[in-house]
Amino acid sequence: MKTRLLDLICVGVVCVILTLGLWPFHSPDNEVSWLGNRNGLAFDRWSTVMSSAALQVASQEGAPSGPAGTVEVWLQPRRIWDEGTILAIYTPGNLHQFSLRQSLSDLALETASRENPHPANTARLYVPDAFRKPRPVFLTIASGIHGTAVYTNGVLARTAPHFQLAPKAFTGRLVLGDSPGQTDSWSGDLLGLALYRRELTAAQALRHYETWTQGARPELSGEEGNTALYLFDERAGNVVHDHAGSGVHLEIPGKYMVLEQIFLEPFWREFSLSRSYWDSALKNIVGFIPFGFCFCACLSAHKLRRAALATVILGTLVSLAIEILQAYLPTRDSGTTDIFTNTLGTCIGVIAWTAIGPLLASRFPRLPSVASWGRRPDW
Repeated sequence: MKTRLLDLICVGVVCVILTLGLWPFHSPDNEVSWLGNRNGLAFDRWSTVMSSAALQVASQEGAPSGPAGTVEVWLQPRRIWDEGTILAIYTPGNLHQFSLRQSLSDLALETASRENPHPANTARLYVPDAFRKPRPVFLTIASGIHGTAVYTNGVLARTAPHFQLAPKAFTGRLVLGDSPGQTDSWSGDLLGLALYRRELTAAQALRHYETWTQGARPELSGEEGNTALYLFDERAGNVVHDHAGSGVHLEIPGKYMVLEQIFLEPFWREFSLSRSYWDSALKNIVGFIPFGFCFCACLSAHKLRRAALATVILGTLVSLAIEILQAYLPTRDSGTTDIFTNTLGTCIGVIAWTAIGPLLASRFPRLPSVASWGRRPDW
């Protein structure tokens, strides 16, 4: 009777762990919708938009400013305490080529070269309080041989002489509202997007802000090298057309998906000193402590030899299975760090049981099967 109860408890623990690790068990609907009262798209919890092909926005050869490019984004975040990738441009060999992220009230620019695309080597530039006020923000990121300048609503907000984007940083597949490789959804309204092969000047950035926000589109000149212009003026359907003539349109898939989703990312690439990384590691450790505790008790009651070792191996296998399945779920990240943290949590649960088992045997000697709990499980 006691072993049957323990069996049921273990089944319940596994069901809870699988639910926490794999829910939802399918690809949710893509939560992108058209704004009803103006041009633009609204992005919710699970949402993404992607280009139909790779954009070619490399700077022109022989340009007077050298390797250069500009991105303009008109947007309004849903909340200032959120985080997520607003825009990403990537190539298959470099998922971290270029991205714009909301980091609470700050704007974060991230870029990595094709020669060294490791996340740990990604260069970052922060623009403090870019989203501090709950209103639409017109961002202009202009990069050239003298570094990068960031304008908010036509006004210079940050210059970074040492933060230079590669000549082909803006050439690649475009993702809006999320990141390639693993989910990093952003919530808010996207009102306009443009890319240029030249570094825009302060006067041009201000003119684009004034003409685009006051009218239906920016006032452009041929010398600015506009290669993609998305006005989001369709207001229906699943395609956003490019008005610059590149032929690369944006597509709104029916189901949420992550392009180039990573399968079992190595732990040394996942490692980060960020608070979110350590919070996730702690949750994975704590989440598997009940697994180690209950399964060690159950296997000990069944008088299995080396119950402690068998429990740890079982915990590792369950964690591995979850990580493999997560590679096919766009709302989850598949990595090897969780396998180590889950195994550590299982070990802590086993140790906790080896300490509590003898105590229960001494306090309740008449209960069925309790006598077998008194001996420590073998490793």
